[in-house]
Amino acid sequence: MKDVLVIIPTYNEIENIDNIIISTFDLYSDINILIVDDNSPDFTFKKVQELQTRFKGQLSLLKRSKKEGLGTAYIEGFKWALQREFNYVFEMDADFSHNPKDISRLLKPIIEDNYDVSIGSRYINGVNVVNWPLSRIILSYTASIYVRIITNMHIKDSTSGYICYKRTVLESINLDNIKFTGYAFQIEMKYKAYLKNFKLKEIPIIFSDRKYGVSKLNSTIISEAIFGVIGMRIKQILNIKF
Repeated sequence: MKDVLVIIPTYNEIENIDNIIISTFDLYSDINILIVDDNSPDFTFKKVQELQTRFKGQLSLLKRSKKEGLGTAYIEGFKWALQREFNYVFEMDADFSHNPKDISRLLKPIIEDNYDVSIGSRYINGVNVVNWPLSRIILSYTASIYVRIITNMHIKDSTSGYICYKRTVLESINLDNIKFTGYAFQIEMKYKAYLKNFKLKEIPIIFSDRKYGVSKLNSTIISEAIFGVIGMRIKQILNIKF
């Protein structure tokens, strides 16, 4: 798995970061991890720097000057990956809501079945979410239905943030044109891959809410997703580049 990179964006994840890094390397000794930290006030980045001496050459850190959002963190991570010899690039959360054990499951359809994007799906087999309040489940599940109706993209968990991209997908997308930062970023990336006729595969996962730290979800992110999806669809219908 030397050509696999797992990108983990962080902001105030000091309670989770060492565990997620060590657990991932314990499972996959030859994998690579890139932490993109938005200058966390709790000094998450310092813990990463300490661990870099233990995982030399495999654990990297991009420290940004301020909080700039999930989407821009991944875009910087994607660009970093494309400057190096990585063929498979993952998005994964730091808080164990995404189980590192599922990395191999998401990678399998891309390597063995020639898919281009593999999505860890909470909704492909019912609703597989642990410890979320009912209101949050309804919001997320309804959002996925809404995206399917608006875009005609047959993905049941379009807001999923546990994803593996084949290098060719990231190379084909103009990353500088990605507009959104929250839920809509996840939708936009999948939609652009879909419009370019890449093969997308959903893999069922169990999503567990974080035990430590604070969720970054807010009303601005929700609004961005609602109106952003409509805007993308209108541009696609009118054949306007986006």
